[in-house]
Amino acid sequence: MPAAPGNDPAAPDVVIGPVDLAARVDEALLVQAAAFGLSQDEIDVRRHIVLRHLEHPGARALGALTPDGRLAGFVYGLPNDRAHWWSTVVEPYLRATGTDGWLDDSFVITELHVHPDHQQRGIGRTLITTITDAVDLPRSILSAIDRDSPARALYRTLGYRDLARQVLFPSAPLPYAVMGAPLPLPRTG
Repeated sequence: MPAAPGNDPAAPDVVIGPVDLAARVDEALLVQAAAFGLSQDEIDVRRHIVLRHLEHPGARALGALTPDGRLAGFVYGLPNDRAHWWSTVVEPYLRATGTDGWLDDSFVITELHVHPDHQQRGIGRTLITTITDAVDLPRSILSAIDRDSPARALYRTLGYRDLARQVLFPSAPLPYAVMGAPLPLPRTG
């Protein structure tokens, strides 16, 4: 499925589809580093985390591929499990807001990144809506840095709302917000 055309009519279209993210983990992490500003040390740590996540039953990944086969963006996620590290960190914050039920029967968007050269073209929206359309769960949850950003604005247009704010992850320098949305995600926002 092609992504929405971008602001630059000369930019090549990308194709959104399943991708073997484990085989392309290094390329994906370079996209994430460019989009998220990761150091080499952070990339090295995240490599092992991504590969471990992708082994989980129900994990899914999609890529946005350029005509020459490069990864312009990616998303991956998995059904939430309260025993997973992420859930154990966010659960007390969700409990405090009365929203910890969102941890059940939810698909977690673990990572969603689009290379800066390809942002603002609808690729992130297409990635997240396509991956959540393929799951048989009633809702989706994710975490994002707790500040106004294009990512948080996108999530809001897709129906995600704040479930908890100022969530602190060990070793993360900034607080996060946990957001949730009923599925399917809306196509207009």
